[in-house]
Amino acid sequence: MAILENPIFLPFFRLLVGVFIGQDNLRLYNTVDWQQASDRFVARDYNYPEYYSSKDFHGIKGGYLNAIAPVTYDAVARFAAPPNETKLRQQAIAKIKGKPQSILDLGCGTGSSTLMLKQAFPQANVIGLDLSPHMLTVAEYKGKQAGLAITWQQGLAEASNFVDSEFDLISIAFLFHETPVQISQAILQECQRLLKPGGQIIIIDGNQQRLRHTNWLIKLFREPYSKVYAAGSVDAWLKSTGFIKIATQSVGWISQLTTAVKPIN
Repeated sequence: MAILENPIFLPFFRLLVGVFIGQDNLRLYNTVDWQQASDRFVARDYNYPEYYSSKDFHGIKGGYLNAIAPVTYDAVARFAAPPNETKLRQQAIAKIKGKPQSILDLGCGTGSSTLMLKQAFPQANVIGLDLSPHMLTVAEYKGKQAGLAITWQQGLAEASNFVDSEFDLISIAFLFHETPVQISQAILQECQRLLKPGGQIIIIDGNQQRLRHTNWLIKLFREPYSKVYAAGSVDAWLKSTGFIKIATQSVGWISQLTTAVKPIN
């Protein structure tokens, strides 16, 4: 992405981005004061973990701490979750039991799943948590455009500041392939703490078994942790952190959908 720093290529880049992400996102990228917008979610001297700040996700210098990342993310997600990313998220929501009143979307990104959760359960208190203030800026924009009352908050998925047993439902969409294995396991430990007894967790991400045989795809999307994610097992991580009723199914072409429950006793 060093080419993007060369002013000679900037007009070409903006044209390419306009086609790739749409004119609305291009206007957002060009008009938002990203520093000011970020400061609304996080203090300027926030100490980001090394596993996050040192990696270039999707080949973007600075990863999700670069304003380019959030305005291109939705377009990247459409290609990375074929054949229909929105349908995959809808399939995840269809697995929700009952009518949760408190919902946490961990690693919410630009809020695609968060918005759908609020639309599915308009009575619920829905919170989207993400580490990137830039991603939260776009998520908040999308929420306002949709007229949805959602709380957007910056923070670590593995060490949030929420109280014990606060949520009926936790959703995690396309997060684990972008974290080291030990962080993914720490996130599930945090979910155990945050969920009410009998609460449900829903996880959608890359299909681990299929990704083990598609290293070219991991290289294509330039994901720093996808290879170690593919070698692991979300089911085993859930079991080791105390979840029960664990079930995983293949969805789409290269994704998997997992549900589990926190024991009542």
